[in-house]
Amino acid sequence: PAPVQAPAPAAPSFGQGAAATGVPVLTPAVASPDCGAQLRSPAFCVTAQLDQVGALADAYLAQFEKEGWLPAAGDDNRVILIKRRENGGCDGMQMIAFYDETKPAEATAPGYLGFATIPGDVCAGQPAPAAGATPQ
Repeated sequence: PAPVQAPAPAAPSFGQGAAATGVPVLTPAVASPDCGAQLRSPAFCVTAQLDQVGALADAYLAQFEKEGWLPAAGDDNRVILIKRRENGGCDGMQMIAFYDETKPAEATAPGYLGFATIPGDVCAGQPAPAAGATPQ
């Protein structure tokens, strides 16, 4: 039998959040205000060569951890970050890596990282850690 070919994935979506603010532009990236045309929701984006996006994503994760953000979930191209609020609950942010799939995925092609907030309290409904327990 002939192999079944999966359809190309749809453009990434951030849900109902807003573009993240205060995200620095780390080297070698440059701000990419037009990347939202490839997304279904608002996002702050940066671009770099596709072969640099993985290392750039690692640099962003290190930067965010310095600011108190913790990676909480994700998959191959997306990381969900959370940051505890002073008065309880958590803020959430997504970082997603993508490229224009209508063009060849060459090393020097543009790749993107998009950053968007996750609305609401992303820790709502999670049980509070027991006294003396170490949060994970």
